[in-house]
Amino acid sequence: MEMELMTLAMLFGVALVAGFIDAIAGGGGLLTVPALLATGMPPALVLGTNKLQSSFGSFSATYYYARRGLLEWRLIWPAIVCTFIGAALGTLAVQTIDAAVLERVLPFLLVLFALYFMFSPRVSDAESQRRLAPLPFALVAGGGVGFYDGFFGPGTGSFFAIAFVALAGYGMARATAHTKLLNFTSNIASLLFFTLGGKVVWSVGLAMAVGQFIGARLGSRLVVSKGVKLIRPLLVTVSLVMCIKLLLNQYPELLALAH
Repeated sequence: MEMELMTLAMLFGVALVAGFIDAIAGGGGLLTVPALLATGMPPALVLGTNKLQSSFGSFSATYYYARRGLLEWRLIWPAIVCTFIGAALGTLAVQTIDAAVLERVLPFLLVLFALYFMFSPRVSDAESQRRLAPLPFALVAGGGVGFYDGFFGPGTGSFFAIAFVALAGYGMARATAHTKLLNFTSNIASLLFFTLGGKVVWSVGLAMAVGQFIGARLGSRLVVSKGVKLIRPLLVTVSLVMCIKLLLNQYPELLALAH
């Protein structure tokens, strides 16, 4: 029992840090998924339990951003619907389709995202011209990225963020707020299907959910107060770290060379 409590306390701490990072730049799964795997939990249960705890983090951040008036409900609701449908379809598809192709392509996409966040003049706190109307945006960003999140997942926050900046013309603070809203939507859709399949360890997920909720609240406060000065470097860093992790997963010999 003592060991179980120590493990839950460790997972709580990991989730708190992950929730903080997630609220700002996404990528919290880089911390929570390995931590859950380290407990010896089967991968299917890890994915379902991770969706449970991350849902609390994305809800916490979304609620904070909504209270600060950063969410445009009138324009974003079609994207919410498309994201939910896309994530549900992606969660079903991943059970029958090999995701190996995505794993090979994604590191290179993340490098491009990092370069975009680093150098594009559109990445600022200022609003710019919208390039897609709300409905086409909902289908492309909501449906497409939602499907990807249910199917594979890593880098979802970067996909949503770049869509809001490049296609919707949002400044970084508002882009981050809407990213968390759609993240929450896709998390709930995936969690629903993982729950129906019995792939959630509720005791572990709820313990981590408390940490996620607190961490996300702290991170979202910094987004509102610091804006692009905080978000840009963290997005670049998270994208590059995810790129390296995925490359090492595919080519473990690179890790051997480093030693």
